Amino acid sequence: MIKTLLNGEWNVSESNATVDIYSPSNKELVGSVPSLSQEELNTSIENTSQAQLAWAERSVQERGEILNKWADLLEERKEEIGTAIMREVAKNKKSSVSEVERTVDYIRYTVEDAYRLNGEVKRGDGFKGGSRSKVGLAEKAPLGTILAIGPFNYPVNLSASKIAPALVQGNSVVFKPATQGAISGIKMVEALIDAGLPKELVTVATGRGSVIGDFLVQHPRVDMISFTGGTSTGRHIAKLSSMVPLVLELGGKDPAIVLEDADLDKAAKEIVAGAYSYSGQRCTAIKRVLVQDEIADELVDRIAHKVKSLSVGMPEDNKDITPLIDNKSADYVQSLIDDAKEQGAKVVSGDTREGNLLHPTLLDNVTTDMRVAWEEPFGPVLPIIRVSSQSEAIQIANESEYGLQASIFTKNIDNAMSIADKLEVGTVQLNGKTSRGPDHFPFLGVKSSGLGVQGIRESLLSVVRDKVTVINM
Repeated sequence: MIKTLLNGEWNVSESNATVDIYSPSNKELVGSVPSLSQEELNTSIENTSQAQLAWAERSVQERGEILNKWADLLEERKEEIGTAIMREVAKNKKSSVSEVERTVDYIRYTVEDAYRLNGEVKRGDGFKGGSRSKVGLAEKAPLGTILAIGPFNYPVNLSASKIAPALVQGNSVVFKPATQGAISGIKMVEALIDAGLPKELVTVATGRGSVIGDFLVQHPRVDMISFTGGTSTGRHIAKLSSMVPLVLELGGKDPAIVLEDADLDKAAKEIVAGAYSYSGQRCTAIKRVLVQDEIADELVDRIAHKVKSLSVGMPEDNKDITPLIDNKSADYVQSLIDDAKEQGAKVVSGDTREGNLLHPTLLDNVTTDMRVAWEEPFGPVLPIIRVSSQSEAIQIANESEYGLQASIFTKNIDNAMSIADKLEVGTVQLNGKTSRGPDHFPFLGVKSSGLGVQGIRESLLSVVRDKVTVINM
């Protein structure tokens, strides 16, 4: 059994209870992690909260040096940690190692940006009637203890994107990894402790969400929550976490709008990459195509040709399409495909299933009466919705409860900018697939896609508050 970080030591649960983690691809036991109780977590969180006081007193340079060492160790261990990601979440080996490499870059950039986040000084006479002898020192103070709740699909990168800003800004961390991804998360934290971080500063809360989830969210020592996951869980957290700052990265139903003057080769290439990477298990995946009637046949042909070239199989073999995280997820995706077929959608390719391995599926003639037009599949299925005009495309895009990202494919940039202004999303990609990066760009969702803003500078600011000291000369 792998130990977790509890009360400043690598520990098992007092009850010796565990959660077994099985590979989505070959169903073999990957390992076990402690299933912690509320009582033992409470003690550890109290200790982590107390340890934050001394950590905040250390200079940002000292904190940054430890995080840079963390990045160095992750780079050294990228093959080991990448293998753990592959085994736990069935992401192909190349992408799993790449996730660790991206995390290294993220941490280093975060440290550099933290060095340049300064407060400001204001004179009172800047406001009418104010006195020049009154001076305000506006500084950034850490919030305290940050609850970082990571997802299964990027168990290292998206967890580190919460932990690194929190620590370099002087906070302590309670880290709740996704159960499927907990081993990768623990290995990431092992590197952090080996880099010299005081052990008490992090509690790794492994266990069953049904037992410890609500407890963590409502813990009085938690001063801010950063969560990546499903929209229903995000809403639940928002209801429970009264008066606690939140950053929520939730679901998406990202459309690709393809206009009649688009470069169809470019559009098809970007759409396939955006829709099927990691088997579509990404909040930023393209999840529907809204294409004008005049070019729909040609676009579908080009997309279908590229879909057929995607390799299908096991992550160990670096296949493009690998098994979904579990059978429940595969059942849900299949139900969306079946519903569409029953209502007249055409299966252009795919609709083949082997357990939780679904072949990349392309559906044409999808209508807004079908579930797949609105629901987020989190799997390798792409619906094509034909529209008569760009105004209809905008209308359908905005009728979604989600508002994460959208892509527009056209050669008319003026028109693209006009459409972008009308789309109710956090980010619009012009002639490119929807995606999270580069990581220093602001990243956000509106409506049911999230709350707050991420991105390196934005994440650094989300874990601090303004603290003003007024000097009366």
